[in-house]
Amino acid sequence: MATSSHCLLWFFFSLFFGHGFVPLEASHQVYIHLQNRSPSSLKTHQPYRTGYHFQPPSHWMNGMCYPNGPMIYKGLYHFFYQYNPFGAVWGNIVWAHSTSTDLVNWTPHKYAISPSQPADINGCWSGSATILPNGKPVILYTGIDPQNKQVQNMAVPKNLSDPFLLEWTKLPQNPLMEPTTMNSINASSFRDPTTAWQGTDGRWRVIIGSKINRKGLVILYRSKDFVRWTKAKHPLHSGKKTGMWECPDFFPVATNSSMGVDTSSMGKNLKYVLKVSLDDTKHDYYTIGSYNHEKDIYVPDKGSVDNDSGLRYDYGKFYASKTFFDSAKNRRILWGWINESSSVEHDIEKGWSGVQAIPRNVWLDKSRKQLLQWPIAEIEKQRINPGHLSSRELKGGSKVEVSGVTASQADVEISFKISDFEKAEVFEENWTNPQLLCSQKGASVKGGLGPFGLMVLASKGMEEYTAVFFRIFKRQTKYVVLMCSDQSRSSLDDDNDKTTYGAFLDVDPVHEKLSLRSLIDHSIVESFGGGGKVCITARVYPTLAIGGEAHLYAFNKGTESVGVTTLSAWSMKKAKIN
Repeated sequence: MATSSHCLLWFFFSLFFGHGFVPLEASHQVYIHLQNRSPSSLKTHQPYRTGYHFQPPSHWMNGMCYPNGPMIYKGLYHFFYQYNPFGAVWGNIVWAHSTSTDLVNWTPHKYAISPSQPADINGCWSGSATILPNGKPVILYTGIDPQNKQVQNMAVPKNLSDPFLLEWTKLPQNPLMEPTTMNSINASSFRDPTTAWQGTDGRWRVIIGSKINRKGLVILYRSKDFVRWTKAKHPLHSGKKTGMWECPDFFPVATNSSMGVDTSSMGKNLKYVLKVSLDDTKHDYYTIGSYNHEKDIYVPDKGSVDNDSGLRYDYGKFYASKTFFDSAKNRRILWGWINESSSVEHDIEKGWSGVQAIPRNVWLDKSRKQLLQWPIAEIEKQRINPGHLSSRELKGGSKVEVSGVTASQADVEISFKISDFEKAEVFEENWTNPQLLCSQKGASVKGGLGPFGLMVLASKGMEEYTAVFFRIFKRQTKYVVLMCSDQSRSSLDDDNDKTTYGAFLDVDPVHEKLSLRSLIDHSIVESFGGGGKVCITARVYPTLAIGGEAHLYAFNKGTESVGVTTLSAWSMKKAKIN
């Protein structure tokens, strides 16, 4: 005679793999005090709220691997995110839930998951969604138990015929994976399960972020039925002296196409990406490499470094990102959290904190050494009132205003062509840190070729501006391109973090145009250089360059002229989000 536990396991196995969906009674209590509520009072003047980037009406949203389990189901995109219903600071975390048909305009719903079981009573933290082969979604997420251990739980939709997936049911036998004396897992460093994938043996795999002392690693678990999970003897990958690996993400990319591929795809024309969020630095890093399906080992390619000197998705404010495979359009979409640069006191005053980056399409560069990222095409439907500058020469020390667009809520693309490299500054070999170099050679420091680019969210008298620009250096017989986002003069309010960001851009300026695209949205400047080879996101809080008082310029503060081959700009419609 089977025990009740075995009956439960068989019931859920049948539910997912054999006998269709049977509606379940909710196995957990829903706390009334965690239902959606409108803020009782908010600062009425909100110059920094975004127009087309996602953010909830109020309070805190955070990026502990949010978006939790992004996915597409029955033609709807589902966005789950970490949310505090009670304030603009972290705490009381639940899974908020919105849906969309285009990844730009969103409809909010009631919370999907909130604390209710012993396995998550002290918090419902991050997780991921997996679409099973029969089309049924399942969520794995980290819960905090009564002993404050981090454990892994599972939730399933209550009604699969509901495209909005408004109700979710937790497995009564949660947790499915937990730290024990037998597996020697650090109970406070065991979180953020990834989207699962199937191996050649048909078993499911999932990885979870962890660390052993200063060694970061991703722990591998396997399962035949998605309910009973067994820890592998070795991690999928690890890195010495890197600290805690949060929010891991592991997925294949095609080597012969810009199309995305399903997480469980296998074949010859694939490379693999392992991304981790380093808790020590609060940045997202990734490597490109090979995955041995039989041994379940990931090995980065030579030159692909898995520490804080490696490749980053974004060199600015961007953390705890997650990708998903969009099966409707065969693309892989990257989502990330943009945290604040304002003080906690200002966040509480304005009544909210945290913003969502524009979803990005990601694919492998033809060099196979890095990923390319570009805003999803749907965002271009928000463009209105186009403005253009004809091809022209930008003389040294000049700037030209881009008029006819709403400069505080805009999308702008510009390309430069260099014809004379004679006055390029000599690159010094000790310039190994591009962020430090951008700080030392900011937008106000005149060079030979550069700085040239865009001045956004600029006040009329130039007391405030954020500069996104290039500088070109000569290094022996080649040239080095530096891309910077200079926030040092972005606001007269010195309580804000005004760090300058930078990265080296792998573009040959002799034979290629230098392109730059910036999405400007009140307190966000999200910039893409070289067709998406370098991305830098900034949070800025001007006091003068607000709304109609914001201006947009193309500029060149170098001594030598540069050519502007194209400049197109658009005002952006406000998205329907709240």
